[in-house]
Amino acid sequence: MAVQAYGAHAADTPLEPIAIERRTPGAHDVQIEIAYCGVCHSDLHTVRSEWAGTLYPCVPGHEIVGTVSAVGDDVTDFKPGDVVGVGCMVDSCQHCPSCGEGLEQYCENGFVGTYNGPTPDAPGHTLGGYSQRIVVSDKFVLTIRHPAEQLAAVAPLLCAGITTYSPLRHWAVGPGQKVGIVGIGGLGHMGVKIAHAMGAHVVAFTTSEAKRDDALALGADEVVVSRNEAEMQAHANSFDFILDTVAASHDLDALTRLLKRDGTLTLVGVPEHPHPAPDVSALIFKRRSIAGSLIGGIAETQEMLDFCAEHGIVADIEMIAIQDIETAYDRMQRSDVKYRFVIDSATLAA
Repeated sequence: MAVQAYGAHAADTPLEPIAIERRTPGAHDVQIEIAYCGVCHSDLHTVRSEWAGTLYPCVPGHEIVGTVSAVGDDVTDFKPGDVVGVGCMVDSCQHCPSCGEGLEQYCENGFVGTYNGPTPDAPGHTLGGYSQRIVVSDKFVLTIRHPAEQLAAVAPLLCAGITTYSPLRHWAVGPGQKVGIVGIGGLGHMGVKIAHAMGAHVVAFTTSEAKRDDALALGADEVVVSRNEAEMQAHANSFDFILDTVAASHDLDALTRLLKRDGTLTLVGVPEHPHPAPDVSALIFKRRSIAGSLIGGIAETQEMLDFCAEHGIVADIEMIAIQDIETAYDRMQRSDVKYRFVIDSATLAA
């Protein structure tokens, strides 16, 4: 069935209205009418072919909230009218060790992304949430329990929320721990909120003095301007865990020196150019670790959504019409958003 979408036909052309086809729901499929879709920096990287391998036409969007409109004959967990979400994945092999452990994001055969992933459906690759409707395997559909008035602000949880929740959960962040969140943007602002709700003492790191009050309002207990050497030195050897959300290349040594013995610095941002090589002596002599983390599995993403609903956590958003997506991309590149754009999918019909 044809639905309206916004996509690009080449890296150097703007997103524009296009009609795409969605399959009729199969036995295990859920058909979703999309209400809101968050705008992630990965959308921009992909649609403009800043990462290798973009397939066109490209319809981005993997922070999807909507309502179930039909289900396949063998679907038991969802019914029409349910409010649901779809995140960064719509399939995985389901038989490798990672999938068997509910860690589909680390599927050894490669998970299928919500856009730009392989699929038998035309045109041969997945088309994402900048569209009116999507059809997804029931294994990759998530239940949303937030109240109706928060649903637009729930959309970014499907990527920014789980990207920060998963490492905080994996490294067992909680009361009695001192936790740093580096970068106060789309990811970082969620990291501050979630770490605070987990009961940690949260220190936000920013390069901008202007973000100090904002970080405190988000739930940080302290704020450090990372360009201020005295402020950094005051926290040396004191952190149990630091989550680094910055996607630009930067010096990791300044952060590893802030860790206690056995502390971990976890990276979730992928820089365009590699970080400078770390000083391994800072790791060896304190048994510190530098690690990485990628979104979360479906079970953990559901856990994150339930945690956020229980604690009243949503993203700070600015709603836009789909017709303003190119302006939003330009502003996102300038970090001119607090802290996530969300598309009102009703505007696709305009």
